[in-house]
Order: sequence, then structure tokens, then C-alpha cells
Amino acid sequence: MFEERIAKILQIVNERNTASVATLAAEIGTSESTIRRDIIELDKRGQLKRVHGGAARISNPVITNEYDVQTKSEIHSDLKLKIAKYAATAIHSDDFVYIDAGTTTLTMIPYINAPGAVFVTNGFSHAKALTQRGYTVYITGGRLKLTTEAIVGDAAVRSIDKYNFTKCFMGTNGIDEKQGFTTPDIDEALIKEAAMRHSYLSYVLADSSKFRKVSSVTFSKIGAACIITDNIPDDSYKKLTVIKAVD
Repeated sequence: MFEERIAKILQIVNERNTASVATLAAEIGTSESTIRRDIIELDKRGQLKRVHGGAARISNPVITNEYDVQTKSEIHSDLKLKIAKYAATAIHSDDFVYIDAGTTTLTMIPYINAPGAVFVTNGFSHAKALTQRGYTVYITGGRLKLTTEAIVGDAAVRSIDKYNFTKCFMGTNGIDEKQGFTTPDIDEALIKEAAMRHSYLSYVLADSSKFRKVSSVTFSKIGAACIITDNIPDDSYKKLTVIKAVD
């Protein structure tokens, strides 16, 4: 009964873009309080958006595109800075660290204070910034992807497979309770998956806009990494992993 009811709710909302609680209750033949509970559940699942008095269609439930580095660096830059500063404090002098390509991880680098730490990265800009700060840096082999300035491909995965990191710091395009951490590009997903597999501790750096979003390719389940963010939109995520919301 529940699954039939929510299927009908999704059908109505997706056909009309929006629907009020009263309309849904009348057409499905149930109480408004039941519809409200169903909308809350569907919103948590990321299948629709709860709005005042009803529900709205999510225009594109799976994100398949990706902005270039310049554009991404300008989105939520204040939140990325807070997250990056906190993440940098987790790196110590005896660490062997993998840093993923991405704008939030790049923002970390000026705030790292860990003389003696050694780094591996698939980020072209990251390698340059770390080297300029005097750190020992190894860059993965492979193909340079211009839009994200990331080095990807089989050669990059093979080089990561040789290492065993104390910590890795990853970016993500989406965080979803069911689908986990996701990214639009399968090549980048394979890099991320390999780095996390070879890390004792994994951190995912993501501002709160990434929650309840799903991109094309899953690279890890939520429980495999600690999340550093600016705000936790739903307490249900706390049941899945360790999450730090920075002030």
C-alpha cells in the first residue's frame, strides 16, 4: 500500500511539476497527514522536493554534467574555505597523503602545516601548489582532463595501486544515503575508488549543497569515509558515518 501510494505521488508531481498536499490527498484517497509523511520520506530519498504546502518535481535527479575548475571555484567559495581550513588540520608531519583533484581540496593546500608529510595527487594544480610550499609530491601518471585539471586513466589507477596512504582527501559531486558518493565521470570515479581503497582514513570534503544529489557514477558508500561539511541537512546521515560540520 505504501509503495503504491508513493508511486502515485511521484507520478502526479512529475507530470505537473508541483502538487499541493490537499490535491494529492484528494486524488489518492488518503489523509493529508499521511501525504505529508510520505512527502517527507520522498524528500529524504531525493525523489522529490518538499515545499511549503506540497511537493515539487526534481528537474534532473541524476547530475551528468560538470563545471570547469574556474566556475566550480566560484561556487560556495566561502563554505569551501571553512571546510578546507578544518581539513588541513588533520594532516600531520608523519602522514603519507593522497589529495584528490578538486577545488575544495586545492583550497586546503595553503593551510597545511605538516613539515615532513609526503603527498600524492592526481591534481595538476595541486601538485604545483604543494611543491611551491616545499613538500615532497608525487603526481600520478595518466591523461590530463582539462575541465577538472585531473590526471585520469589506467596509468593513474595503476600508480595509486602501488601506494598505502595514511589519509586521503576527496571531493565529490553528490552525497546520497542510498547511492553514496558520486561523480559524473567514470575515469575520475575509478581514481577516487582506488585512492580510498589504499587509505587508512578517508575524508570527503563537501559543502552542504552536495547532499541529496546523485551523479552518474558511485565511487564509494558513505560509510567508507568521514565527511567534512558546513552543515548537516538531515540527521539520518549521522547514522551512516562520522560527519563534522565546521563552524
